Amino acid sequence: MTTQELIARDTAHLIHPLHNTQAHQSARIWVKGEGATLTDSDGTEFIDGLAGLWNVLAGHGRRELAEAARAQAETLAYVSGYTGSSNLPAIELAERLATLTYPSINRFFFTCGGGEATESSIKMSRAYWKLRGRGEKTKVISRIEGYHGVTMAAMSATGMSAYWPLFEPRVPGFIHIPSPYPYRYEAPAGQSQGVSAANELEQAILREGADTVAMFLAEPVQGAGGVIVPQDDYFPRIREICDKYEVLLVADEVITAFGRTGTMFALDHWGIEPDIVQFAKAVTSGYVPFGGIGVNDVIAAVLEADDRVWMHAYTYSAHPVGCAVALRNLQIIQDEDLATQCAVKGDRLLSALRATLGDHPHVGDIRGKGLMCAVELVADRSTKAGFPAADRVGARLLQETTRRGLFSRVKADTYVLAPPAVITEDQLDRTVEIVGDSIRTVLK
Repeated sequence: MTTQELIARDTAHLIHPLHNTQAHQSARIWVKGEGATLTDSDGTEFIDGLAGLWNVLAGHGRRELAEAARAQAETLAYVSGYTGSSNLPAIELAERLATLTYPSINRFFFTCGGGEATESSIKMSRAYWKLRGRGEKTKVISRIEGYHGVTMAAMSATGMSAYWPLFEPRVPGFIHIPSPYPYRYEAPAGQSQGVSAANELEQAILREGADTVAMFLAEPVQGAGGVIVPQDDYFPRIREICDKYEVLLVADEVITAFGRTGTMFALDHWGIEPDIVQFAKAVTSGYVPFGGIGVNDVIAAVLEADDRVWMHAYTYSAHPVGCAVALRNLQIIQDEDLATQCAVKGDRLLSALRATLGDHPHVGDIRGKGLMCAVELVADRSTKAGFPAADRVGARLLQETTRRGLFSRVKADTYVLAPPAVITEDQLDRTVEIVGDSIRTVLK
């Protein structure tokens, strides 16, 4: 059966994430993955430049993970994780995570993915303040260009407006502040850019009233927004502000956790701890849908001290197969030191991109942290002005890199890269070559 015949069958019955019928006519039908490569239905091999959707950290084709899923499914495929019921993989995974996450975080709630993790963080935060007799603290502050999922509350926290129009009105009580975005954030003269960007949070808390704000939700590195790496003084100031106004700091580490940025959890780069951390993606390297949140000991103690039921539940929370795969995947991450691999390979990728494209007249910024990198294209480097949307520069670049054997994504005119940690040096070099040649082709 030809690829076009497969696309016709697909179009007849499937609704896709970010569904658009016209765009799907040139879809790839993937049939195999191995290491850092994908193979489509025509037999063409591609470098997986985004590790699936930032998640296949350990690489494709890991038989250890398939075996972990098979063995657990044969033993105990499913049992409820509701209070009064548990299972051994869930217990063992929670214990393992307590040794890996921030020292103050030792209790975990499991979900099927990142969007559910965001919902769980929001509900945990509101419940925490209600249990403390401060039920008016309900608002969520997040950031422009932040991505936190697309269920209704998560979408309302997501600061990318393209996700909103078809689903308005959004959930009330969500406020967005500017991203620190070093390439574009404008701080007052003489002020630290990072501290000034962090102070946007303080100003928002004061506008809304500190007694109404429950939490601040932020990715340590903004992924889908274009791999925005904050200034080194940004998050330490954020922690100070959250402490001052009694606002929970929630780290959305769905993309950054488990080594992607070069450390197991990304706020370690800046020496602070969140009150809640949410994770998904790399916890199973995408082999089964799985995620969760971890809460600090203070929140856990408040939850334990009250007799009321935390009425939040998912059928597949603490799913035995998901927990078993997560456990095996975490062992791979530790045994193969994938965090260090991400740090080393990320440095190589970023340095090579800068060496290849740093002088290009339409490359405005090349940035990254660990094995997360981005190349932002602009019409004018001196003014940082972007291209007109009608020029479709990002879409054309994506088409060109795909044609040359690199599969990834763009955010407007920013090309993003986050390949599997197991990508080889030759594949990294080929990635840089493809991006460079494609930019020169699209922009002459």
